[in-house]
Amino acid sequence: MSKLPLAQWIDAFVAWLNQFEGFFYAITNFLAAIVNAIQWVFDLLPIPLFIVVIVGGTWWVIRHSKRYGLLIFEFLGLLYIWNQGFWRDMTQTLTLVLTASLIAIIIGVPLGIWAAKSRTVAMIVKPLMDFMQTMPAFVYLIPAVAFFGIGMVPGVVASVIFAMPPTVRMTQLGIHQVSDELIEAADSFGATPWQKLFKVQLPLAKSTIMAGINQSMMLALSMVVIASMIGAMGLGTKVYFAVGRNDAGGGFAAGLAIVIVAIILDRVTQALNRNKV
Repeated sequence: MSKLPLAQWIDAFVAWLNQFEGFFYAITNFLAAIVNAIQWVFDLLPIPLFIVVIVGGTWWVIRHSKRYGLLIFEFLGLLYIWNQGFWRDMTQTLTLVLTASLIAIIIGVPLGIWAAKSRTVAMIVKPLMDFMQTMPAFVYLIPAVAFFGIGMVPGVVASVIFAMPPTVRMTQLGIHQVSDELIEAADSFGATPWQKLFKVQLPLAKSTIMAGINQSMMLALSMVVIASMIGAMGLGTKVYFAVGRNDAGGGFAAGLAIVIVAIILDRVTQALNRNKV
């Protein structure tokens, strides 16, 4: 049986896309501007003030639940990152994760709503999300580098593709879970489709959507080490270099910093969902 020339087809498609170099250059500049703006804000704040802002913001989020153990963990964890000299690496990691998560939310939530409203869109989105979520993360690095070069921008692009599916899926699920009786009640009061969406469906689906956003943030963070292979700076670079040097201690120290960031992001987003801030 003759071999299907799939690799050649993909190469030909990539070569065809390269003619739109100006389009990808514009996207690169746009994403670089967002990344640089977020990083500029992080670099502007003195480290002690940054810690106060993060701990204070977390206290405001969890103030109703009074789970102050998170504040202690957060304070000690940030002090550890500072003490180990990983502070700027940590802010670079946060920049990548927040940028990728923001783009995943901006694209994923409307796409999930559209899929919930249209059976045709849902039939297209479902296999696409399956493909995006199951494809090995390393594979995304190839087109990211081909179209966007090396650095933070291709890392953001790869993270967005890898992290978006939970937001789309959970948004679609949340909209579907809204009771038909509530929809009929809104119709009986003469609500328009937009009013039903923003005043009935989205508020009731908020917990499910936030769960998807939480998972997207965690997936974006999981791409940090992988994205370091194409020049994305941050804590992942420390781990990647430690692997290359067989430096178990340095790799563990940087890996622990990533764990601290992951726990803080996870607990804060969960608290936002639980307290309906």
